[in-house]
Amino acid sequence: MRILLTAAQMRAADSYTIDALGVSSEELMRRAGKAIADEVAREAKPGAAILVVCGTGNNGGDGYVCARELLSRGLNVAVYAAEGRLSADCQREKGRYGGPYALEIAGDIIVDCIFGTGLAREVTGNFADMIDKINASGAYVVSADIPSGLSSDSGLALGTAVRADLTVCIAQLKQGFMLSDGLDCCGRIVLKDIGISPAEGGFATVYDDEDIAALFPARPRNSHKGTFGTATLVCGSPQYVGAAVMAVSSALKSGCGYVKAVCPQGAKAAIVQNCPQAIFCERCDLSSQAIAIGMGCGISRALYEEIGGLLKNYAGTLIIDADGLNSLAEFGVSLLKEKKCGVVVTPHVKEFSRLTGKTVADILADPVGAAQEFAREYDVTVLLKGAGSVIADGVSTVINVRGSSAQAKAGSGDMLAGFMCGSIARGLTPFSGAACAAYIMGAAAELAAAELTEYCVTAKDGLDKIPAAVKNVIKARG
Repeated sequence: MRILLTAAQMRAADSYTIDALGVSSEELMRRAGKAIADEVAREAKPGAAILVVCGTGNNGGDGYVCARELLSRGLNVAVYAAEGRLSADCQREKGRYGGPYALEIAGDIIVDCIFGTGLAREVTGNFADMIDKINASGAYVVSADIPSGLSSDSGLALGTAVRADLTVCIAQLKQGFMLSDGLDCCGRIVLKDIGISPAEGGFATVYDDEDIAALFPARPRNSHKGTFGTATLVCGSPQYVGAAVMAVSSALKSGCGYVKAVCPQGAKAAIVQNCPQAIFCERCDLSSQAIAIGMGCGISRALYEEIGGLLKNYAGTLIIDADGLNSLAEFGVSLLKEKKCGVVVTPHVKEFSRLTGKTVADILADPVGAAQEFAREYDVTVLLKGAGSVIADGVSTVINVRGSSAQAKAGSGDMLAGFMCGSIARGLTPFSGAACAAYIMGAAAELAAAELTEYCVTAKDGLDKIPAAVKNVIKARG
């Protein structure tokens, strides 16, 4: 598990390290610049032309230290200096540099030291031109701490952002690395410890194989179907028969003991053909440990009322997906406050916009905050799907970054809901079940894309890779 810091949390960590631990800002800048130089030198081939592009703030100061360090090692380095009023630390380090300057943005390696984590405005003018020239240079690009122009909190490009090959992250990973444009802008990330200590808790985290492996404990030999729980899925309609098949198929691969389907008559034949192990029910089995509802059901008052009945009468965990969410948005989301069961909602950004009344832009500007706010207001677990999916329960937050654009295909969400339902049925909490499902389905999509390309993968291809994804994760259990 790795922690993720927002810009405010990073500022607090800096202040704590300087004020409480007694490490000066000058010393921290020296350490940061040297750490960046170490990684640049590792990438540089003999004779490579290295250009360090320095802004006017402390990120620029790190750049001047980096350039001075590279110069001391005999490397071919120059600085491209942004014009403007310099911060005190940047001014000091520029005065110490003493090396050559360049008038053009070009080189074999370009080190991006324009903006740091504090950027909170759209990049315009000369700074935007500098970023665009870096991106068009064809050079190997190394970003210092964060790609310039990227929001440290939302992961959005603020007008424009550097697309780095390597990001040398100082102290702790930044939340924006794992969201939206951050996943495309950062390239490979190397984390460098320079002695900055976080001052508080409450961080979002990102899970690794070891964390997910703990959600797949060794199964006792002395067990039976009832040991591993029952998942019931309310799914499908005449128009969306495939949604029911994909949801049931993934639930069957989750490790639960029974998978029951409540679906229209027309969907049963397709499920029988693809999933002969499934059990058909006329209505929800309220003894199930988990129930998922909405996958391919169509928006309707009837579906809304069925969700309301489950919220009032069911005592397990209810997963509301797809048209279940759209029906709540259509007929009244306040229904979520009248419940006796645990609830997981699984919206993508447009569905979340309908549920919350927030614009898509507002949600993307603060996906973690929006998910946590909704989770607290309605006492639910939210899985807000995206390039980096946010799992929040009002207390804890995990961002899942496993996956690929191969999941931007019909059926992927149905499989996610089905696998989550089965995972919770076999004993996981709503929060852990959501995190586990997002991680495994993302890992399965990666495996499928490695064989078939992100263009050619279908949801069914991802489904076929679930066992391999689980096997790879279980290896980390040791």
